[in-house]
Amino acid sequence: MPGPAPGQKTVLITGCTPGGIGHALCMEFHAKGVHVIATARNPAVLEDLGKLGMTTLALDVTNSESIKTCHAAVEKLTGGKLDILVNNAGRTHTHPATDIDIDDVRETFETNVFGVMAMCASFADLLIAARGQIINIASLAAITPYVFGSVYCATKGAVASYSRTLRLELKPFGVRVTVAMTGTVRSHIASKTHRTLPEGSIYQRVKEIFEKRLTFSQNNATVDTKTYARKLVRNALKPEWPLVLRAWFGRADWFWAGGWATKVWFATWFGEWLLDSVMYRMIGMKKLEGVLREEERQKKLR
Repeated sequence: MPGPAPGQKTVLITGCTPGGIGHALCMEFHAKGVHVIATARNPAVLEDLGKLGMTTLALDVTNSESIKTCHAAVEKLTGGKLDILVNNAGRTHTHPATDIDIDDVRETFETNVFGVMAMCASFADLLIAARGQIINIASLAAITPYVFGSVYCATKGAVASYSRTLRLELKPFGVRVTVAMTGTVRSHIASKTHRTLPEGSIYQRVKEIFEKRLTFSQNNATVDTKTYARKLVRNALKPEWPLVLRAWFGRADWFWAGGWATKVWFATWFGEWLLDSVMYRMIGMKKLEGVLREEERQKKLR
């Protein structure tokens, strides 16, 4: 197994399947001279990264034994230190809040929230030894009313809140925590349309709106994955600055990038009414209002 050269920085990235943000981050960190430890549930999909000299390991962030095994391998590989941990592994979840299946919801929380928490807890010792950095990949969905994405929004909101507290808890040990508020970015995972409305859903009236929403992130100001990765890695590798100068020169506590990121950040200064109004109309909920009004009119005519 290839390892880092003496003095070389190391980064462990979760969810590195080709076509996603994790894979692009691996390529960008590697290009910047950082030794990359790429992980995925099935390490066979990481063969191209291994050929480039990166370390590839099996890792299921929802399985405690898998995390423990990965930690042991990383500790041996790096001599007990880890400079950067990127919690990227994630799961999409697009369903109206009134149509969710709780077992399905639990699976999403296991990956998007509990997996992040488990990784931070497990690898804290290696990060503290290196006075390193944690980068948690959140989403604009953490603060945006992403219609039909209540579960996904809830998981990313949880990651953002968890990360704020984690930042303060690890600050005395010299470990930095960055939350990546990620906008629309090209990804194979986000392109999947396997979810459907159940029979009897109150949104069957506007089924076409739901189906369009399934791939919204891939068709609205979507940023190229490599471009996003380049910006995130550039931020991660910046030198440390005092708190008062950090926002301008150092590694950001909150990193905003991807489609809509700047606009959403700007909108937060005006109150939630603005984001509510924009998302309501953008997704097409005004059409549902019209459909319901027509249904009421027809009832009165009978």
